[in-house]
Amino acid sequence: MKNSHGFVRIACVSPELKLADIDTNTLSITKTAFEACNDGADIILFPELSLTGYTCADLFLQKKLRSASMKALKYIAESTADIPALIAVGLPVYHDARLYNCAAVISGGAIMGLVPKTYIPNYGEYYEARWFSSGSDSVSDSILYDGDEIPFGSDLLFKCSDSSGERDFTVGVELCEDMWAPIPPSASMALAGADVILNLSASNELAGKADYRRELISKLSGQYLCAYTYCSSGIYESTTDTVFGGHQIIAENGRLLCEGDRFTGSGSIIYADADIDLIEHERTANKTFAECGAVELGRGRDGKSYRLVECGVPTGNLNDLIELSPSNIRRDVQAHPFIPGKKADRTVRCSEIFSIQSSALASRLRHIGCNNVVIGLSGGLDSTLALLVIVDAFKRLGLPSEGIKSITMPGFGTTKRTKSNAEKLCETMGIPIEVIDITPACVQHFKDLGHDGVTTDITYENTQARERTKILMNKSNQVGGIVIGTGDLSELAMGWCTYNGDHMSMYAVNTGVPKTLVRYLVEYYKDHLASDAAAEILADIIDTPISPELLPPDKNGEIAQKTEENIGPYELHDFFLYQVVRCGFTPAKTLFLAQKAFDGKHGINSYSRDEIKKWLRLFYRRFFSQQFKRSCIPDGPKVGTIALSPRADWRMPSDASVNLWLKELEEL
Repeated sequence: MKNSHGFVRIACVSPELKLADIDTNTLSITKTAFEACNDGADIILFPELSLTGYTCADLFLQKKLRSASMKALKYIAESTADIPALIAVGLPVYHDARLYNCAAVISGGAIMGLVPKTYIPNYGEYYEARWFSSGSDSVSDSILYDGDEIPFGSDLLFKCSDSSGERDFTVGVELCEDMWAPIPPSASMALAGADVILNLSASNELAGKADYRRELISKLSGQYLCAYTYCSSGIYESTTDTVFGGHQIIAENGRLLCEGDRFTGSGSIIYADADIDLIEHERTANKTFAECGAVELGRGRDGKSYRLVECGVPTGNLNDLIELSPSNIRRDVQAHPFIPGKKADRTVRCSEIFSIQSSALASRLRHIGCNNVVIGLSGGLDSTLALLVIVDAFKRLGLPSEGIKSITMPGFGTTKRTKSNAEKLCETMGIPIEVIDITPACVQHFKDLGHDGVTTDITYENTQARERTKILMNKSNQVGGIVIGTGDLSELAMGWCTYNGDHMSMYAVNTGVPKTLVRYLVEYYKDHLASDAAAEILADIIDTPISPELLPPDKNGEIAQKTEENIGPYELHDFFLYQVVRCGFTPAKTLFLAQKAFDGKHGINSYSRDEIKKWLRLFYRRFFSQQFKRSCIPDGPKVGTIALSPRADWRMPSDASVNLWLKELEEL
């Protein structure tokens, strides 16, 4: 693919075949290879022994079958010379007086290497040891065929790259049983640098086996931080004693990207775009992976060093057929990466996160011997979630609700709706609430500063935020308690908090929760833990626009200052946060993925490319410029894969320049 943004398109093919009919199978493989190429495939994988069929049994001992297979392989290589892809096909190969079950890797019209199966099953319906030897028994490391010297061995890796850097990935190959071994060959392949593992397989179908197979492949892709592609023989194999379903699976970093239907009546192809950039980022960030690689020194089985076969990138006539775009990417891009798509999964996730928050607070209170907490309630989502967490923590500790000191502090921008919701929520939950109007104190402060008290500038806004924090801190001293912070992860990323205002607390329970998830956590509590009366109030809080309420309401008394009108939609910023911090992606790739994620389909909001680019620019500016606020944030629990604590997850100089990132964005 052109302009691939670090993606590699993998095609997994389970073709039609006729047992021992090499000519028919050759045509089927060649035809489907071109079909996959027309869909932009960079890697095309066929099943184990796909040239002959896996169930040929004693026919593998026939020289005619073996020689016809090698001749067909040469034909496939030459006839697919214009296909800009790496192709892996299975066949039997006679070498060093032994017969091997091999995967042939083809690229640019040539056979780049032959990888023999390492672990040969000799049980039940799998009695390959009758015909095949293990690749570990091979003597020489190449085979001469038709004047070409072809690399041979289980110690081969295949490197694809071009001068532009558009395609740069390394492929390792194993066959069927290899994957089921306690220490598969793919383990050392990944440590030696293989980004993509291909498994040519012929695994029969038994009740429940597909589930285990799927789980195993997903696990291996996560453990090896790679893309793992599995392609098994289909229904055209012999059914004398067993049935093959043509199971096709593409997984990446523990995530299932694509899975084909089994038992289909015709040759099938599935596609997925594997993210090599993400694999590289995960391996760079995961020092355990790097340390294992250092220990293993990239050694294969029996201590062999891997040989790297340079495949380059074919430049045939079909090279420019497909250009990757947001509309044709073969990959699910989640618009809300912090939120599980299925409601049942969301419920489980929210329950877990809420438990992390409340148990963290309970542990802190137990550790310091504190029975009182102070929280400022605005009637908005963040402070509501913090209150719910406090209530649950007190239940865990068996503490009376009187120890929860809730304070609502109306100011110049407070609306009746939010103030009323804060008061009613505490009332329904049996929590005392105190009302302290900060207006007189702020007016006096304006006079002390020589501020006119009318100009709604940053001083006007931050005076209110800091006055509220001062009240909370002093109240905590008065009652012998601690202040519970309400700010969330998204606000920390954007620096959307007042330094030494709502920025500060003694324990911040929402610090690891992104804004898009806060709403779902409150909704979870409403649906599963709240009384009917509290649930009604929580529903209205969920529907309230996000606002710091630091500017006066409109003429109807409604919220005038809406955060997302100023800094952009939080769903975009949370998306950016995930791609930039969690995945380490560039501005170009983040913009590309956002276009795919927010295309307006499947009930997701739609944003134009210009809108996304505008808010992405703001995200980068604020993320870099506001690091100084994150450098001194309070303690708080990490609940997901991203946290911005300077003590653990995110270390960044406050004076780092954003120019490199903005320059790339401006050039798009």
